[in-house]
Amino acid sequence: MKVVKTTDLDQREDAYSVRTTVFVGEQNVPPALEIDELENEAVHFILYNEEQKPCGAGRFRTVGEFGKVERICVLQEARGRGAGNLIMEAIEQHAQTVDGVTTLKLDAQLHAIPFYEKRGYTVVSGEFLDAGILHKTMTKPL
Repeated sequence: MKVVKTTDLDQREDAYSVRTTVFVGEQNVPPALEIDELENEAVHFILYNEEQKPCGAGRFRTVGEFGKVERICVLQEARGRGAGNLIMEAIEQHAQTVDGVTTLKLDAQLHAIPFYEKRGYTVVSGEFLDAGILHKTMTKPL
């Protein structure tokens, strides 16, 4: 499996396809909330499997001194094989090259908190709803 920072619309569409399958199809997030007005300011990452099919995605935005990690998802058939870690590693490496970013921040679904804790993130908020799903904000210093 290989993570690519998107450079063209076809790759971005691959990312949208994975996100739509996971968030809209599996988790019932409304499509208008999943693909949003922030897409053009984000850097998109797509994970391709051995057959060069998209199987994971994520995006990164700069918000002040924060690098905002968003929309991390992996198709069901690629889960449990380190796919999420590959995506996070690529985003974290990218974040280190962005001037002014000192901290990574993300909003984690409750079930995903242990995954992010293993990567060094710490919960910094109480529970809140986003798209009808409980989350907590987490941060990690760069």
